[in-house]
Amino acid sequence: MEQYAIKGGNPLVGEVEIGGAKNAALAILAAAIMTDDTVMIENVPDVRDTNVLLQAMESIGVIVNKIDRHTVKINASQIHDLVIEDDYIKKIRASYYLLGALLGKYNKAEVALPGGCNIGLRPIDQHIKGFRALGANVRIEHGLIITETEKLVGNHIYMDVVTVGATINVMMAAVMAEGRTIIENAAKEPHVVDLANFLNSMGANIKGAGTDVIRIKGVTKLHGTEYTIIPDQIEAGTFMFAAAVTKGDVTVKNVIPKHLESISAKLTEIGCEVEESDDAVRVVASKPLSHTHVKTLPYPGFPTDMQPQITVTLGLAAGTSIVTESIFENRFKYVDELTRMGANIKVEGNTAIIDGVEKYTGAGISAPDLRAGAALVIAALAAEGDTTIDEIHYIERGYEDFYLKLQALGAQIEVVNSERDLKKFKFKVVG
Repeated sequence: MEQYAIKGGNPLVGEVEIGGAKNAALAILAAAIMTDDTVMIENVPDVRDTNVLLQAMESIGVIVNKIDRHTVKINASQIHDLVIEDDYIKKIRASYYLLGALLGKYNKAEVALPGGCNIGLRPIDQHIKGFRALGANVRIEHGLIITETEKLVGNHIYMDVVTVGATINVMMAAVMAEGRTIIENAAKEPHVVDLANFLNSMGANIKGAGTDVIRIKGVTKLHGTEYTIIPDQIEAGTFMFAAAVTKGDVTVKNVIPKHLESISAKLTEIGCEVEESDDAVRVVASKPLSHTHVKTLPYPGFPTDMQPQITVTLGLAAGTSIVTESIFENRFKYVDELTRMGANIKVEGNTAIIDGVEKYTGAGISAPDLRAGAALVIAALAAEGDTTIDEIHYIERGYEDFYLKLQALGAQIEVVNSERDLKKFKFKVVG
């Protein structure tokens, strides 16, 4: 059973390169099957989620050609099956993007209900509502979402809640629908914009992505393209908080600083120095951290995917901080693990009340999901003594070379497979 072994106490110092955005990549890879021409996509992160999605695409006849670790060529002219139900796909939430893509191209799709991290309900009612508004029949049978129609016709769709997944799915389905579609109360996240730009580069006609009203004029077909995925704001934010919590000095490179504004603002508020340049952000934590309040909100608000990282950081800040989670109702499960490391946090409903402590101490802990797993790694890097973290497969779903990037910044972290490895690691770091 692989786990991370970490000895805390070293400030992280140096530069780190950020990879392509996992959430954008999942939508864009799915959308690449909407043409019969070859599509080349660059800056694809080499993480478990993207690899699982590519495997699922291959299972229905998509030709996937990995040019190098981060570049993939996709040709979907030989798709022989519109049913995707292999075991892999149930493990990732973004499996449902294949619904919008296949429905948009073939007017029919069957995809296994999605899995992913267990951080609370992720209802698909808005996806279903959107598909139905475009003229599709949708039903759920035997664990599959089944959608089909004679033809898709554009419509005016109002999303009851801001939802990234449904905005992306409905946008894909509408791209080749007859006539015009308007999506109101649309999600504004950077990966929604990235997908719209990608589809437009294939010949789609989408306007307004990044605002709350997206207008789509249906086209009859899409063509091949070459496209580069945006950098990952959540990976970047994770390293920014890692600098804060370890009292470090880290320059996060290959980022779009505008996407990180809500994160930079909170770091400045708690006492870090944040310097922005064209495609990099430097975080210096030379002063003691102070408390703040934060509430997760859809973009451009503070991202729910950064909530565990800021909570870990505020756990070491002077005074009382309050973190309110307004997106997912089950996202504080990691607090129990953090308490084992000495944190003083009370969770009441969707709110965490954090009384800052002077230090964390190492413990044997377990990653409950992707982002919380990464946050616990940062806590361990700041802690006194040794920590082991189980269930690191969650972290590998969304962070490429996470421990190697941390090592390059001076962290004492290794992947160990056995008691023997762990002893060796402890002996090495003491020595």
